Amino acid sequence: MFKRPYVLALGLLALSLPEIAYAADNSLALTIYGDGRTLVDDTRQITFDTGTQSISLPGVSSAILPQSVTIRSDDIEILEQNFDFDLLTPAKLMEKAVGQRVQIVRINPATGAEETRFAKVLSVNNGTVIEVNGKIEVLRADQVPTRVIFPKVPDNLRAEPTLSLKLDTDRPGTRPLGLSYLTSGINWQADYVMTFDEASNQMDIQGWATLENLTQTGFEDAELSVIAGYVGRLNGQRNYNRSQSPYYNFYWQRRQYLQRINNQRRAALRQGGTEASSAERVGDNLIYRLPQKTTLAAQQKKQIAIVEADGVTARKAYEFYQTGFQSAGTSRSVESRVAFSNSRAAGLGEALPAGTIRVYSKDLQGKSQFIGEEEIGHIAGGSDMSLKIGEAFDITVKPTLVKSNKISDNVTDYEMKFDLRNASPKSVTVRLYQNMYGYRNDYEFLSESQTGAQENDSRRYWDMEIPAEGSTALTFKVRENR
Repeated sequence: MFKRPYVLALGLLALSLPEIAYAADNSLALTIYGDGRTLVDDTRQITFDTGTQSISLPGVSSAILPQSVTIRSDDIEILEQNFDFDLLTPAKLMEKAVGQRVQIVRINPATGAEETRFAKVLSVNNGTVIEVNGKIEVLRADQVPTRVIFPKVPDNLRAEPTLSLKLDTDRPGTRPLGLSYLTSGINWQADYVMTFDEASNQMDIQGWATLENLTQTGFEDAELSVIAGYVGRLNGQRNYNRSQSPYYNFYWQRRQYLQRINNQRRAALRQGGTEASSAERVGDNLIYRLPQKTTLAAQQKKQIAIVEADGVTARKAYEFYQTGFQSAGTSRSVESRVAFSNSRAAGLGEALPAGTIRVYSKDLQGKSQFIGEEEIGHIAGGSDMSLKIGEAFDITVKPTLVKSNKISDNVTDYEMKFDLRNASPKSVTVRLYQNMYGYRNDYEFLSESQTGAQENDSRRYWDMEIPAEGSTALTFKVRENR
């Protein structure tokens, strides 16, 4: 059969193709895990012949993990599968044409007539070198209109990422073929917008599932689900195709992000909850199914609402942390926080998937102003939380070691003083934490100017009230037994 030749314009950096998107005859579903992995479940109607044959499944993810592929269909035997990700571009066509003859078509600027010559492609390293009538030329990519005509598309070049199967069947006909695989390069996280009203001790919160597709494949009319939780994975690099470096790097960046939000989770989560989420459970994870099918295009971010609540109880909090017993050279600002519970009683009653909470507050003109943000891990329903949104520069604390007295080799007394100052126009309460090394030492508070509370064997705290444009002080004496 005669194959129509492909005609491409020379000088383009990349071939301009329509967006890659595949709409399955039956169904297409994506489950996005939030750690750089996504499960794609794609069902297509395939017409099979009798015996051994090859079929192509275009439109798979460009970052597919080939060893995770599962094929489901009645009365077939899979003999071989190949993932073809060498995509059709002008540069690739020239590269595959090395050693072959092509047609070079130029337009004469003076006459406007086309001039066609046959040429042999010799090299495409840092430019294209050709042989025409025994002479060596460099193919110019300047303003002279030039086209290269190739006799055909090479068999191993694809217009879109393709999974090729070699299979055998004794039953011909059209029936469904199910394709499931894991891919990198698609991710999600939660993004929350919180509007905090300090005067009424309330907040409004809206949560979005932010989906990001960094692959070159779009998914049209797909059922989307996102997983909130921690799904086990092998450590190391062998899960990812090294030849697809953008997705390989994406995996490690995502891993660092998860480690960071786990640290933030420990800082933001004060006490775990006891309330079950209304979301569907899968194992020990929550699954959020988006209510309608949608298209997740290549290189696209998409946001879909998942949480919304108004009038949730919240309050402003100030905190200061001191570790060990020593003086600070200068005063330090206290942490500014918003404390709340995601319990039903507080007006929320939902688990909060991992992501970023951005906090806004209205100014005197009623305009919303951004006042801070913090990342959180997955938070169970009914938990107590405290988000650090910044520091209050006009509320400061200066720790001073007044005296240390070594009683014996294992016993030392420390006398500490904390000067707390408030330059704001209203009185505030600062929770001052003293961290100790309780896992290896014992501590006994001998005296304190204000009664504190022992949170655990390595931390004690005091709620210090500071008047508007005023100051106060805390002193204590503690004995350390090593």
